[in-house]
Amino acid sequence: MRDVFPWRAPAHAELAKRIPLPGEARMKAVGLTRYLPIDDPESLVDFEADKPAAEGRDLLVEVRAIAVNPVDTKVRAPNDSNRDVVEKDPRILGWDAAGVVVAVGPDVTLFKPGDEVFYAGDITRPGGNAEFQRIDERIVGRKPSSLGFAEAAALPLTTITAYEALFERLGLSADRQNSSESLLVVGGAGGVGSIAIQLAKLAGLRVIATASRPESADWVRELGADDVINHREPLRPQVEALGLKWLDHIALFNDTDGHWDAAADLIRPQGRIVAIVENSGPLAQGVMKSKSATLVWEFMFTRSMHETPDMIEQHRLLCRVAVWIDGGKIRSTVGEVLSPISAENLRAAHRKLESGRAIGKLVLEGWRS
Repeated sequence: MRDVFPWRAPAHAELAKRIPLPGEARMKAVGLTRYLPIDDPESLVDFEADKPAAEGRDLLVEVRAIAVNPVDTKVRAPNDSNRDVVEKDPRILGWDAAGVVVAVGPDVTLFKPGDEVFYAGDITRPGGNAEFQRIDERIVGRKPSSLGFAEAAALPLTTITAYEALFERLGLSADRQNSSESLLVVGGAGGVGSIAIQLAKLAGLRVIATASRPESADWVRELGADDVINHREPLRPQVEALGLKWLDHIALFNDTDGHWDAAADLIRPQGRIVAIVENSGPLAQGVMKSKSATLVWEFMFTRSMHETPDMIEQHRLLCRVAVWIDGGKIRSTVGEVLSPISAENLRAAHRKLESGRAIGKLVLEGWRS
């Protein structure tokens, strides 16, 4: 995990206790110094840090709302590589935020102070669980004007992931060129699945979503899924009951290992499977080879982590989706809002996400005065 998410926060733990110098800008933040189970009160703690300044192509954003994603819990949770690590500087997590630009670096061309924005951020830099965040303008979008900050904060990471998974990794077309084709979304009620269903329906596909509980099945139907099947039961009989032998496209949005054999069996010859959750064991490729089928990975931090030449595409896609949202074509997937933004409420959100029973996105809004 340390190699995948190579980041150190800039605020020393002792700064939480010291008295700021006259005129020194400070901010509230939530972070960690040790990697602990979520029931440990020290797993996420409130502290204060120096307020950052905008440089280069960075925006300085006053964060109004944040959302929690599985990546937050994975980075925070103890594992063999971080169990004994004690961070010298508190690490600020959080890769979903909405807020207002308060300052811009000298090289910024896309935004100005006062602009309302939403973004997922960069895994290699401090996250959004702070009153102010410095963020590269190329991965920031203009907040949908029809949404409040909480509703907007629920969207960026999952929207980027779902958009890139469908339209870049699977090669689908947003202008309905694939309208006669089928897409299976495994994990339809999760954050990414909830957006992917809507994007796929916008593109005209027949969407089969998986859900294992009545409330999650109702959720994916509300989002537009044409058919719902249970991922805790064998998939092929359920797919065949829908009159299908093969599926044109499959999106694995949870438990890649657990669903791999069924996905390889169900994908049509020369079809594509996209996965977003890393596998822990070998994925058998024999059936895939015989079908000339493709497995492609989606990781929404790739562009920012490697500063790829097309990094600005995330700005463009967020702005494009904002237009769709304001036009009523896509809705926010916020499931629950907690207030204020604090270590206590973030621990509660992590705990619920780790339980596997969250529907839609968990959002926190507003800072305690």
